[in-house]
Amino acid sequence: MVKVGDKAPDVQLVTTDFKPIRLSDFRGKVVVLAFYPGAFTSVCTKEMCTFRDNMAKFNEINAVVIGVSTDTPPSNKKFKEENKLNYIVASDTTREAITKFGVVHENFLNLPGWTAAKRSVFVIDKEGVIRYAWVSDNPGVEPNYAEVEQAVRGLK
Repeated sequence: MVKVGDKAPDVQLVTTDFKPIRLSDFRGKVVVLAFYPGAFTSVCTKEMCTFRDNMAKFNEINAVVIGVSTDTPPSNKKFKEENKLNYIVASDTTREAITKFGVVHENFLNLPGWTAAKRSVFVIDKEGVIRYAWVSDNPGVEPNYAEVEQAVRGLK
């Protein structure tokens, strides 16, 4: 698993518009990378909507928020639209990101073979170094949003 002080892996994700993006595309900006296990689940919806409702704070300091799950781009697109998410939502279709960040949740919800992301948040500085990391083994636990915001503000 990556940790604070590590260079963030330069993974490729797919946006809800089927466009590939890489973390390196955002060099020069602070990035909040929020992995969530599954679109349309109650805790994931609450978490992603909390980020939505706090975007003004992230915009103030020119930070980019990227919500990431292993759901398909069409599923994430519908999730983004229905919840009016005002930031990038991306799919880790190859599981490259969850593997390189060390946030693989095997047999999610006790379903053999269903690999999802552990709920986790990473704050990455303008040079691509991880400055904050939070990972939960319990998908029902949300991150400490004030702590995430403080980590981002510390990089202003």
